[in-house]
Amino acid sequence: MNKIMIIEDDEILNGGLCYNLQKRGIIPVPAYTLAEAKKLLSEASFDLILLDVNLPDGDGFQFARDRLAPLGLPFMFLTARDLDEEIIGGYHLGADDYITKPFRIQIVMEKIQAVLRRCTERRESPRYAFGNLAVDFEKRTVYKNGMLLSLTPTEFDLLQCLIQNRRQILTKGVLLEHIWDSKGNYVNEHTLSLNISRLRNKINDETSDYIKTIYGMGYRWIDTEGETG
Repeated sequence: MNKIMIIEDDEILNGGLCYNLQKRGIIPVPAYTLAEAKKLLSEASFDLILLDVNLPDGDGFQFARDRLAPLGLPFMFLTARDLDEEIIGGYHLGADDYITKPFRIQIVMEKIQAVLRRCTERRESPRYAFGNLAVDFEKRTVYKNGMLLSLTPTEFDLLQCLIQNRRQILTKGVLLEHIWDSKGNYVNEHTLSLNISRLRNKINDETSDYIKTIYGMGYRWIDTEGETG
């Protein structure tokens, strides 16, 4: 089930967007300030961010530049700022769409569904390659420097989750829920840390360190040149 954060200080508009998303089987998470949004990003993962530009404690453009774009998070602007240079600037920041107010809620919902479909297709690509790694999600195989690695099912599930949500911080709670809770098994954070450590030992080498620990938050997959874990 997709989860979307709505960063909008107009409580009526935010509530209306949440209501319509729920009707479509999407989990909405409201935020009314950038401070709230930052806290939520540190606690959970999201499939899409809906973002106003004029917020009580800051500028949505700057927030997208500093917080969303570096994480590779899909985001859409919903704003009254409709000057051509602002719209173009929003797309240059990496926005998946730029919708000006007032808008028709049905059109917004369709645009959201279109963005989610595109993002799902990107995440569910059957193969991934970067650095010395080559991963086939369908065959559940991983090669490092052309040699087949032996991963446990849990290690592969972790690897797949991290890669398909790359550049997004995944908290321990999110990883536990994604990998184990759906199977009805209870695994604590210590076991998760052990599996992360074992996975790192298998995939890392002297030139690559793919899993970055974000202290106090969780983990993030790194496939950007020059950034280390």
